[in-house]
Amino acid sequence: MLITSNRSVAEWGTLFVDPVVATAILDRLLHHSHVPNIRGDSYRLRAKRKSAR
Repeated sequence: MLITSNRSVAEWGTLFVDPVVATAILDRLLHHSHVPNIRGDSYRLRAKRKSAR
């Protein structure tokens, strides 16, 4: 299963009404997970900047 998000794990508490629920969800998702962190400009924003020129 692959789950992607444009929010950091620390910000997930604000996405759910109850921070306890967010913590429980993250606990179950991250227990045996590998979390790669991809940095840099998104392709969508890069293309938008090129078209604005």
